[in-house]
Amino acid sequence: MKSPLTLLSLCLLLSACANPVPRPDSGLQAPASWHSPNTETAALQRGQWWTTFGSPELDRLIEQARAGSYDLAAATARVRQAQAGAVVAGGPLLPEVKAGVNANRQKLLRGNGYSQLDADNSNKAVDYFDATLSASYEIDFWGGRRAARDSAVLGVRASEFDQATVELTLLSGVANAYAQTLSLREQSRIAALNLANAQNVLKLVQTRHDAGSATTLELAQQKSLVAAQQRQLPLVQQQAEEALITLAALLGQPVQNLTLGSQRLDQLNWPSIGAGLPSELLSRRPDIARAEAQLAAAQADVTVARAAMLPTVTLSASLGSGADTVSDILRSPFYNLTAGLVAPIFNNGRLSAGRDQARARQEELLQTYRGAIINGFADVEKALTGIRGLDQQRQWQSEELSQAQIAFDIAESRYKAGAEDLLTVLETQRTLYAAQDLNVQLRLSRLQASIALYKALGGGWQVL
Repeated sequence: MKSPLTLLSLCLLLSACANPVPRPDSGLQAPASWHSPNTETAALQRGQWWTTFGSPELDRLIEQARAGSYDLAAATARVRQAQAGAVVAGGPLLPEVKAGVNANRQKLLRGNGYSQLDADNSNKAVDYFDATLSASYEIDFWGGRRAARDSAVLGVRASEFDQATVELTLLSGVANAYAQTLSLREQSRIAALNLANAQNVLKLVQTRHDAGSATTLELAQQKSLVAAQQRQLPLVQQQAEEALITLAALLGQPVQNLTLGSQRLDQLNWPSIGAGLPSELLSRRPDIARAEAQLAAAQADVTVARAAMLPTVTLSASLGSGADTVSDILRSPFYNLTAGLVAPIFNNGRLSAGRDQARARQEELLQTYRGAIINGFADVEKALTGIRGLDQQRQWQSEELSQAQIAFDIAESRYKAGAEDLLTVLETQRTLYAAQDLNVQLRLSRLQASIALYKALGGGWQVL
């Protein structure tokens, strides 16, 4: 069952739709196409975009974030505040009706009487009862009341768009933190494998040193490499724990309550995402829609400020009755009708300054709206450029990793046979480790670029 506040807010929204506020014009022309090449033909998925990464665990984490995030809950509460504000702003559009019932007793405590009291020495106590029903209404000649209502309703829409922006930021943050956690786990695994490999080479060098076929310098060099990789391993493990803590905070829970499965980074897919046309971005991104709603509300506020400088006409009517006893309270009815005209004459520039302030606020929000549009275009361009560049890097990096592994295997084999010096083995070790680590980082960056493109395109969100 909906609350009265929700029902009243719905009525205000419907009444505002009957006389919609004109959509503000940013004065900007959207480009005909994206600067960065985008050959993807797949349409942007509406709604649950995170499911395209093919991870049931990510789906579960997203749902936990939507249910447990305190930032999202705060944004939802701000929407309810705006709805209540819209009800308050829309109230003066209809007459205000009040009813009252009064009971009065006057009693003379001593003396012969008091001229200001109905009580005297012969009748020391006087009772009086009355009931009234009154209504008042300010005629909205200049549209100030309607504009105030429109501004509040647009404020509700801006709050709803802000909530959608918070949710989009939250969910993309969860996806990024999850991918980063898997990436650092993989980097920890690679660091452990390389440490074990370096220790195996150290045993070989130690054996050769003991046999007199390896120098003390070679032994020290390999020990230094083992120490460096031992130092690297806890660093990566620390970063993995920090990423896990960040992920737990986004879910609104302590890290002790967060458990992850054994999914690997290479099991996450990156989907094909169609960027569409730049002109479509205005209806895709909730932050742009919020800026537009705030600008429209500011335009309505200018109307409110102008109306405050003009005369106002107020009508009021009251119906009442009174008696000395409760049983006779309705036997002496009366009515009263009044009309009043109030016009500002001198206020030391306060009203004109309010109008100027509203105009300046409108100009500020126009520039903010334009900035949101330009920044939206830039976000998409950066994401498209990142995807393209990372795809090209990964093609060559795969070859780099393959050749680094071959070079290390050959160098290690030749060193065992005494046909190669340790310096070559050390160099191929470092090259292989760096290539393995870079492979994980590029995969993470590619996943994050897809997440960034989803976020830049509004995550499939669209203005209703």
